[in-house]
This record gives sequence, structure tokens and C-alpha cells, in this order.
Amino acid sequence: MNSPETLPPLCWNRMDIEQRLYGGGGRFTRVNMFRSSIIALLLSVLFYLPLVMFPKHTLSQMFLEQGPTPYAIVFLSAWASFALLIKSRKLALQRRCFQEEYRVVPSSPGFILAAKTVDVVMNNIHRTVDDPRHFVLFNRIQIALSNLRNLGRVGDVEDILRAQGSHDESSMETSYSVLNSFVWAIPVLGFIGTVLGLSAAIGEFGGVLQGAGEMDAIKASLQNVTAGLSEAFVTTLEALVAALMIQLWLAFLKKNEEEFLDECTEYCTRNVVNKLRIMVYERDEE
Repeated sequence: MNSPETLPPLCWNRMDIEQRLYGGGGRFTRVNMFRSSIIALLLSVLFYLPLVMFPKHTLSQMFLEQGPTPYAIVFLSAWASFALLIKSRKLALQRRCFQEEYRVVPSSPGFILAAKTVDVVMNNIHRTVDDPRHFVLFNRIQIALSNLRNLGRVGDVEDILRAQGSHDESSMETSYSVLNSFVWAIPVLGFIGTVLGLSAAIGEFGGVLQGAGEMDAIKASLQNVTAGLSEAFVTTLEALVAALMIQLWLAFLKKNEEEFLDECTEYCTRNVVNKLRIMVYERDEE
């Protein structure tokens, strides 16, 4: 365990936003969805506090007088938004690995990456980060070079880097699976709220017809029914607006993360694969 005086410049335990907020941060850009849900619940409460204080406001009526579905919409929207915010900060931390001050492979033209020089790079990695397993780029390099040090075959390094790159892309895709389900679930909740509102309005309309009397009384009752019908669509409006904003944010962030993984592949090609040299005994085996 590093003392505060000897902490490396890139310290995941100290710089990861989830570790700072509540501990138990997800690996790479993954978000701890359980712990983030607690923060989302608190954000939802903070959202409703001013609405409760001013119940006559139009916005308050939209979220307080439409049944239970707006509460679920607000909670899922807060959960997804907070998770995307955390994910964006974790991605920013991962990108810091590209900075020149954190270069782990010597840039000198005469440096050759082989089984004998692997320790030079590995030592640089451990001097730069507290745990390479939490950084996409350094984890990828460490896995490839560990194989090179153990087996001594430089020909396998490029294949390992390629396989690890595919694994990182798959891991990135699965990290968005819960958020994608939120984008699907929020509009569905809006439609459910609308159906409930329509059901109530239709039931009230049936009651008006059964108690039909004077035309003026019927008109007054129908005004209440039509007002209920208009309010029934408010939940769909809330859900569609929330889902649209979350989907746009998600698409933008996912594009940035895909570009980051491409940059990791390019970095490994330029700074690891291009430094490799086939040894004489490997040529003989071929």
C-alpha cells in the first residue's frame, strides 16, 4: 500500500470520482449502478421539494397530480443522468493516460521491446499508476507484456493486444446495457401513465352518461372529462422529453468512448508493436 508521500501521479483510488464520492467505483468507465441509485433517489427528492412547496405552480401540477408514474420517470431520469455524468468523468480520467508526462514506453529510437526490456516498461507503469488494472490503456499493455516476459515470443504480442482490444470494446458495450434499458423504460412509463389517465377519464365519462340530465349539466361534466384527457398525455410528454435528452447524451458519450478505445489501439500499435523486434530463435521456429 502506497503512503500519501509515494502515491503515483495517476492514482485510481484517489482520482476516480466514484471512489471519492462513495467508494466501490466500477472498473474502467463502468458505473456502480447500485450505489448510484441511492444518489439518484436523493436527487429525485431534491427535485420534488420545491414542487411540494409551491403546489399551485404549473410545473408542480404536472409532476404531483398525474398519479404515480411521474415519480418513477423522475427517478429513472435522475439515475440515468447521474450515471452518465459519472461515466463522463471516469472517461476523462482514462484519457489522461495519453498525456506525454505519463509515457511508459521509452520514446528513444534505439529502444527495442523484447523479453529482456519488458521490466523497463512494467516498472514505468507501476511508477505511473497505483493499479494498472483500472486503466484501459495500461491494463492492455501490461497483459501483452506479461505474456512477452513469460514466453519470450514477440510475435504473440500483437495478437494479444488485438484480442484485448476486442474485449475492451465488448466490455464498453455491456456497460451501456442498463442505461439503454432506461431509455426504453422511461417512454413506456409515460405511456402507462397516459393509459391510466385515459381509463380514469373514460370511467368518468361513463358516469356522466349514466347520470344524464339537463344539457348544461352534461356539458359541465364533459368539460371535466376533456380536461382529464388532456392531463393524461402530460406523463407521455414528460417521459419523451426525458428519454430524448438522455438518449442524446448517451449517444454522444458512447461515441467519445469508442474514439477513446480507437486511440488506445493506435497508441499500442505506435508505442508497443512498432518497438518489437523478432528474435533470431523465433525466425528459426518459423
